[in-house]
Amino acid sequence: MLYEIFKRIIDILISLAAMVILGPLMLFIIIAVRLDSSGPVLFRQQRAGRFGRPFVFYKLRTMRLDAEPFGPSPKSGQDARLTRLGRFLREYSLDELPQFFNVLKGDMSIVGPRPLYVSQIEEWNQQQTSASSVEPKKRLLVKPGLTGLAQISGRAALTIEEKLELDIQYVKTAGFVTDLKIILLTFVHLLGKRDIYEKRYSEHQYTRETK
Repeated sequence: MLYEIFKRIIDILISLAAMVILGPLMLFIIIAVRLDSSGPVLFRQQRAGRFGRPFVFYKLRTMRLDAEPFGPSPKSGQDARLTRLGRFLREYSLDELPQFFNVLKGDMSIVGPRPLYVSQIEEWNQQQTSASSVEPKKRLLVKPGLTGLAQISGRAALTIEEKLELDIQYVKTAGFVTDLKIILLTFVHLLGKRDIYEKRYSEHQYTRETK
């Protein structure tokens, strides 16, 4: 498919450019994370990629070493699990910068649904969401992304069911124009101060969160 070929080319070009341009900033943050708290700089976790294939997902560590890696996402910047620097990195999405490496490897794309926990796929096989009559696994037909339709449409203000609807909508309407719009609006959102902490995760509290 022509769209997928060009999307991959654009992913490579953007991720390479980002790694070169943002390299000094990433190095500074890596040093700051190391000085701020003990432990590894990178947070690694297995996530579900396209068609549910697992891959190693990278983020800059924002939580203390004793934090449960599969626990719920912080509800505020005052969460005791967050490091001092971690609060700042999360609020400006700087902890996501290592995912450009995931994009370069081909595990992720610049635009797509956020990657799920591998365990969430099994949970969704067992439990259907009342918010959607569409099979949730349809979101696995595309690569997970750095940003997506849900992230520019409310992000923390949305429940998991609302995010799922938007993810499926993206799968149905994915194209060059849609991707460009999402990328541009992502920059707009990053420039503005917004609440990234989820106050109401789900209409039906039955599954873990995607951080």
